[in-house]
Amino acid sequence: MTQLSEQEIIRREKLQELHNLGIDPYPAAEYPVNDTSVNIKTNYSEATKEQFQDVCLAGRIMSIRDMGKAAFAVIQDKAGRIQVYIRRDDICPGEDKTGYDTVFKKLVDIGDFIGIKGYAFITKTGETSIHATSVTMLAKALRPLPVVKSVEGQVFDEVTDPEFKYRQRYVDLVINPEVKEVFVKRTRIMQTIRDFYNNLGYLEVETPILQPIPGGATARPFVTHHNALDMPLYMRIANELYLKRLIVGGFEGVYEFAKDFRNEGMDRTHNPEFTVMEMYAAYKDYEWMMHTTETLLEKIAITLHGTTAVPVGDKVIDFKAPFRRVTMFEAIQEHTGFDISAMDEAQLRDVCKQLNIHVDPKFGKGKLIDEIFGEKCEGHYIQPTFITDYPVEMSPLTKKHRSKPGLVERFELMANGKEIANAYSELNDPLDQRARFEEQVQLMERGDDEAMYIDYDFLRALEYGMPPTSGIGIGIDRLTMLMTNQPSIQDVLFFPQMKQEKQ
Repeated sequence: MTQLSEQEIIRREKLQELHNLGIDPYPAAEYPVNDTSVNIKTNYSEATKEQFQDVCLAGRIMSIRDMGKAAFAVIQDKAGRIQVYIRRDDICPGEDKTGYDTVFKKLVDIGDFIGIKGYAFITKTGETSIHATSVTMLAKALRPLPVVKSVEGQVFDEVTDPEFKYRQRYVDLVINPEVKEVFVKRTRIMQTIRDFYNNLGYLEVETPILQPIPGGATARPFVTHHNALDMPLYMRIANELYLKRLIVGGFEGVYEFAKDFRNEGMDRTHNPEFTVMEMYAAYKDYEWMMHTTETLLEKIAITLHGTTAVPVGDKVIDFKAPFRRVTMFEAIQEHTGFDISAMDEAQLRDVCKQLNIHVDPKFGKGKLIDEIFGEKCEGHYIQPTFITDYPVEMSPLTKKHRSKPGLVERFELMANGKEIANAYSELNDPLDQRARFEEQVQLMERGDDEAMYIDYDFLRALEYGMPPTSGIGIGIDRLTMLMTNQPSIQDVLFFPQMKQEKQ
């Protein structure tokens, strides 16, 4: 059993004293909250004070200032913080002062949840506060919160240890209010995307997370076992192939916010469990998708910031449409000096050697080009830029380019040196798709454990006919990092993956 600290022992003793006094420290009854701290602080005035004569708030105690027969406390609710004035004779109007002298002064701690009934007023120092007429214990905290001091808006002793912040996010959210704002903005980003696609008439759908074939991307999957069916299943690495089955089935526009899982490395822009939004639209192509995507991101920036100019670190990234467009071969030639457009696998390996890029012998032509772009080009694209027209070897699910042999109609959106979206004119020729899958199998046989499996049911679906379609995947975690100026993907995930905690 974990050894308790002195503070934890004292709080458990206080818990027992509350029980001894007949006070339930964890009452079950509804507490009738009718207002919030921010609404009161924003809207209370002499002209409106009649509206705030019977307020009921609940929240966590963040500070207490004892003044003998009265005290000031600060409570934090869902909206913010507000000061509360608690006077002994107001909450204990009779002769029995136990509720104040014993319960509030001795048994209530910072971190406890309390309910406050009373009325709003303005103190002599001009601070809008609540004058309490009753105080109710709602939940006793048995662990003390880390002490974070704030003076005139300046924060002292802020908890910044990543191990603590990510593992105990529930405490991080309490003591660092700006963290909560990041996640509020994340939800606003997702809601803006939903509204945008709903207004186009597209349908939000759900597809399987456990899949018999880990299709739709080239990545190493997590594997599990279904006992009732006695068969292996994979955590999805992408939802693409299921969404395209819905286009076959007659939906002309579908999208999904999906949790995907890739059993790969972790760094500041990668987490093994991540959120992606994928959308597919019939009778569209990647040119239409570029225009639609830049319009969407411009809208998200304005929704969050009131402008298209978004601060990211020491830079300002402008999401004003239209975005720059650069082909992949142009990008590689610009940043390496090599024109690789007509090179075979051996020549590409020689280029990698000259550029000091270590590549695995198992890599095929597509992977080699991807390594060159990732190592030497990607980081240069700070402002939003569409990298277009990828080699066919890199894109087994993408339609061949209508006018450029050897290429496909694909783009990736780069911003702040990282990919945040990937889109195609979708391959809808079932014979071509079968051949591409078979090429992936050959890569798998060479030892590429990220090569794509053949999904025979998806091929069968294509054989029934899929209309011309464009699709896109947008990484919600990376997009949130950009839009909220966060340096690490762990800062935009409530509970990022971590090593198991040592007890």
